[in-house]
Amino acid sequence: MTTETNIHRESRLVKLRNLQEKGYNPYPYVFKPNAYAADLQAKYKDLEPGADTDDRVTIAGRAMAVRNNGMFIDVKDKSGKIQAFCHKNHLPEEDLERLKNLDVGDIVGISGYIRRTPRGELSIAAEKFDIISKSLQALPEKFHGLTDVEARYRQRYVDFIMNDDSKEVYRKRCAITSAVRRYFEDHDFLEVETPILHTIMGGASAKPFITHHNTLDMDLYLRVAPELFLKRLVVGGFDRVFEIGRNFRNEGIDKNHNPEFTALEAYMAYADYNDMADLISDMVGYVAEKVLGTKQITFGENQIDLSKPFPKKSIIDLIKEHAGIDLLAAEDVEIAKEMAKSIGVDASACSSWGKVVQEVFDAKVEHLLIQPIHVMDMPRDISPLAKTHRSNPRLVEHFDTYIGGMEMGCAYSELSNPLEQRERFEAQVAEREAGDDEAQMLDEDFINALENGLPPTGGMGMGIDRLAILLTNSATIRDVIAFPTLRKKD
Repeated sequence: MTTETNIHRESRLVKLRNLQEKGYNPYPYVFKPNAYAADLQAKYKDLEPGADTDDRVTIAGRAMAVRNNGMFIDVKDKSGKIQAFCHKNHLPEEDLERLKNLDVGDIVGISGYIRRTPRGELSIAAEKFDIISKSLQALPEKFHGLTDVEARYRQRYVDFIMNDDSKEVYRKRCAITSAVRRYFEDHDFLEVETPILHTIMGGASAKPFITHHNTLDMDLYLRVAPELFLKRLVVGGFDRVFEIGRNFRNEGIDKNHNPEFTALEAYMAYADYNDMADLISDMVGYVAEKVLGTKQITFGENQIDLSKPFPKKSIIDLIKEHAGIDLLAAEDVEIAKEMAKSIGVDASACSSWGKVVQEVFDAKVEHLLIQPIHVMDMPRDISPLAKTHRSNPRLVEHFDTYIGGMEMGCAYSELSNPLEQRERFEAQVAEREAGDDEAQMLDEDFINALENGLPPTGGMGMGIDRLAILLTNSATIRDVIAFPTLRKKD
């Protein structure tokens, strides 16, 4: 805490004691406003300058500016801002004394009548003034302009107080989640909840967080994905299920990644990945229209059209188009590495042909995919939970959706053959034993569930945070998460 901050806090503590010594509680149990700034601004928009009314209201909000020793206060509530006019002709003596202890940042409650000042400012002429939460911290004068950008994320509550843009982004993010939920409910999906603590790490290739349960004396993994439990529910007869919830991956932090994030996953029996491609295209457009009122959006410098079904193109064909090599012609991983090297991509650390394909795609193609597209038919050896492609055994029926140069989500024709699933898991176990700590584990109970019969099923997953980045035109995942993970301040 800086010396300047200490001085401001001491001054506020003195004012707090002044209030308390007079028997006043500046932290009351309840306060009931009956009007909000935006509604008042709309209702009295035609009130003439200098006009008074007999209409009396009670408002509550934060004092964002105090002028003329408290005669004029800009009060900001959840809807907007309105001016309070606190004059000695209208306020009781005790309220005027209380007003002397007001600071910018205090939360106030004001009752009075509606008027418009001769200068044209809609105001509440205060007849009752209360401080209902005394702020002990001084607000920054221009928080949005701080050179230390991380301060906005460390004290997000201050960012939201001072920066209406940040608040609006977060409101939209909440609306996006609500619209996603409404879309799936309208399409007869059941919202479910599955465990976050897993005994076996599975459902995605990722490094997990590990915790310990004292009573059971066992290590548990925070889930990296809910997939295996959701498919168990489909086995159990819940034909359409979805979940919106937190996943945790012990990975790096960048503009598109946070260690804990909100994910959507949905599974539909008697469907395949083509059905999920249609669903994702339709759902993203639906959410954009519900939240933004349009399917034509701006992301960075690009105009993006979400009104049509997203085109499909195989990952192999996209690499051919943008990098000039046909990795399907590579018979093994070493040949694939040489082909990658020939175009300037270092794939020397890749342990399989599929990982080389992914490495080349990430380096040469991903950032070019601005308009929506489903990148189809991923390599089999990097996708252990999807069905083998019906026309090429080196591939699987798995696509990733890209918009704005960013991976938004993925979908599979879900692998339902328990014997093949065991083989895939065993290959993943071999990868783990060879040092790949992102490879999946063998889940015997999940295989047992498949042996009870999983119908043909299409499944999809999407990061809600990524969707929020896109639809709010944000630069980083930190802007759409209320409290992103940060390094320790020291």
